[in-house]
Amino acid sequence: MLLAVPKTHMTQAQLWTDPIVAKVSKAAAYIGAEQCPGGFRLLANFGHDGMQSQPHGHLHIIGGVHLGPYA
Repeated sequence: MLLAVPKTHMTQAQLWTDPIVAKVSKAAAYIGAEQCPGGFRLLANFGHDGMQSQPHGHLHIIGGVHLGPYA
């Protein structure tokens, strides 16, 4: 798992409602394709119930193995 994190501090909700999300997602897709050529998943957790552990907005890049079905 890798993380794509903007340099500017923002919450997860701010990240996803700001135009910077396009830059972060583009970087995450590029890194995912480079590091996990067999496929990868981009994931974002929102809030306590969504299992978000950090208050800083970020995007998970998960891959390198078969990930199975969605939860």
